[in-house]
Amino acid sequence: MNDKLKPLREQIDSIDAQILDLLNQRARVAQAVGHVKAETGAPVFRPEREAQVLRGVAERNPGPMGNAELQTIWREIMSACRSLEKRVTVAFLGPAGTYSEQAVYEQFGTAVDVLPCASIDEVFRATEAGTAEFGVVPVENSTEGAIGRTLDLMLHTPLTISGEVSIAVRHSLLTGSGNMDGVTAICAHAQALAQCQIWLNNNYPDLERIAVSSNAEAARMARDDHKLAAIAGERAGVRYSLGTVKANIQDDPHNRTRFAVIGSLQAGPSGEDRTSLALAAPHKAGSIYRLLGSLAQHGVSMTRFESRPARTGTWEYYFYVDVQGHLQDPAVASALAELQSNAAFFKVLGSYPVSLT
Repeated sequence: MNDKLKPLREQIDSIDAQILDLLNQRARVAQAVGHVKAETGAPVFRPEREAQVLRGVAERNPGPMGNAELQTIWREIMSACRSLEKRVTVAFLGPAGTYSEQAVYEQFGTAVDVLPCASIDEVFRATEAGTAEFGVVPVENSTEGAIGRTLDLMLHTPLTISGEVSIAVRHSLLTGSGNMDGVTAICAHAQALAQCQIWLNNNYPDLERIAVSSNAEAARMARDDHKLAAIAGERAGVRYSLGTVKANIQDDPHNRTRFAVIGSLQAGPSGEDRTSLALAAPHKAGSIYRLLGSLAQHGVSMTRFESRPARTGTWEYYFYVDVQGHLQDPAVASALAELQSNAAFFKVLGSYPVSLT
């Protein structure tokens, strides 16, 4: 076998040397790009450009490597090269080990500085203050719906959405021992408890359920108190050295959470984009119909429509709408101009590349 493997390993060594040389060539060009950006004041992170690169990788891929695997490699290459220009700081809902942290790395790669925050409010504050260039916040879950606090904060923040990340949610039941001996309560974020409600009712109906600030916080608590079990992801289990009692306990096997990337950057068109809006309709008959009719008249497709109370005590609502296309697309621009003229409140929350997953 060694006689057969030796020439193949020599081929791999030769290819690796070529890859190493090409990566460093790319890095040097990235440094030159960084110098140009510094002279012109252009941002280091361009989400539309990186989305185009990743889509191009998938389109040109002849195999046998899968598109997702290649895109992961390319994302890390871009992340490492970007860090040569300037290292970016990204705030997220902490502590370490949350799905929010996973979303950071799936958007920016691992060559970034991360800032864990105790709440979604704190992610917004850190990003608004410039402590972090970007923040990553949950927007909606495919099982439990919109994250109300994020939507409320988006109404009045000066920040804009410059990207989105969709994460497959795989919840595990975790304890310090890897079993449920002596466990009296199960802790998790309220959303996770809701996403695992049927499984918990069937398997541990008598155990107390405790809602905490995040699943990673639940994992930390379970590490320190063996009377507690946590519902969290694999990353949190590894981070806090917990054993898995049962994996994949979410009620919906297709459960996903969508995250928004927020910051002062306004992303340009990438070719496959989404625009998010916040609206309020006048108190007139047919006002919502007229608002949404503007989209249809200009051939703009609406992909999401969500309502939230305006918290005025008068039964008023804000509507959160996603449409296909970028704000700079002529059809979208025309539709939104008409829509704004019919709205009591209108705010573009951001135009950004559609998530690759």
